[in-house]
Amino acid sequence: MAYVEGQTVHDADSHIMELPGTINRYIEPRFRDAFVEKTGRKDVLPEWFAKAADKQRDPEFRAGAEANILLRKNYEALGAFVAEDRPKTLDYLGFASQLVFTTACLSNFGLEQMGEAELALEAARAHNRMMTEFCAADRRLLATGYVPLIDRAAAPRIAREAIALGAKALVIPSRHPPGFSPSHVELDPLWAVAQDAGVPILFHVGGEEKMSRDYLENGLPFVKDFHGGDENFTSLTFMAIPLSVWQTLSALVIDGVFDRFPRLKFGAIELGASWLPSLMKFLDSGCAAFGKEARLQKLSATPSEILRRQLRVTPYPHEDVAWIMANAGQEMVLFSSDFPHVEGGRNPLKRFNDNLAGASEAAKRAFYRDNFIDLMGAGLDPALHDLPEVQAA
Repeated sequence: MAYVEGQTVHDADSHIMELPGTINRYIEPRFRDAFVEKTGRKDVLPEWFAKAADKQRDPEFRAGAEANILLRKNYEALGAFVAEDRPKTLDYLGFASQLVFTTACLSNFGLEQMGEAELALEAARAHNRMMTEFCAADRRLLATGYVPLIDRAAAPRIAREAIALGAKALVIPSRHPPGFSPSHVELDPLWAVAQDAGVPILFHVGGEEKMSRDYLENGLPFVKDFHGGDENFTSLTFMAIPLSVWQTLSALVIDGVFDRFPRLKFGAIELGASWLPSLMKFLDSGCAAFGKEARLQKLSATPSEILRRQLRVTPYPHEDVAWIMANAGQEMVLFSSDFPHVEGGRNPLKRFNDNLAGASEAAKRAFYRDNFIDLMGAGLDPALHDLPEVQAA
């Protein structure tokens, strides 16, 4: 029995859990030494990860995959890093489709912030080859391609290549590129590529500017993250997650990018959504205060209306989705599982259903189905809009 039954649910956020060294094999040989030198990512499989790989081949362990489909997390999850297993994972989950993101490459290894433009482009191209090859296992798996903005002239070429490989959405960092705004007019060819292809531009957690470590120097004992280390979020550093995307979306709206490409959809994935109503109201009030600016007078509508037209976001399961819908619009929010990451929880459907208990059936359908279809455009085969059994009913 599948986790989801009797309704169409599209998953706007899932991941592969690349084993160490995976990305190295997709990087062109002439860049590999430089990549290892700058990132420290060697093409090796440490003992712990080798054990994880062996475990996925163990018949006794695999026999429990269906019963534990949302209980096993990270490298223990079925289809976490073995592409051939991921279709069965989707069968067990019952999702109609699933956007698939990297885990190891979310920040593009910091190469853009290092100023390593050529290496950043090559790492992105390697990522795109890796993701599209993995997702080729099943058409329900929607690969995301990454496009660095550090080289404005190269960005549309990287985007076209990713789409040609099979990417169904394009990810850009939510932080600004070094030295210029993401709304720079020389990036218009990138937005044109995505709009013409009918695929969305996405932001994902990991591409934002992190909270300054100065805030952690508080004279108190160091607080570990939820994995017991210091690479992920704590209650304090979590607060900075939406700050970069807030600024980037503001620039894209105010500088007219949304209006120049009115058919282009944007998605903010695993960045939360409680900030969304405030951003919409703050943009509207800011534009009212500075309404004499020529660029603001050219806007096709209020910023909140523009965002409602073109932006979709994924709330975390601990957020008040009903409140976000009420204050931003029911057309703006999407379901996501974050499979197989721990953060997604063991029963995301229940948590969202509980929160939406008082919502209309139209609102629930928008959250689980309609808004995802709207976001993905041509990136989602119409044959996948509904599960066959739901379509038949």
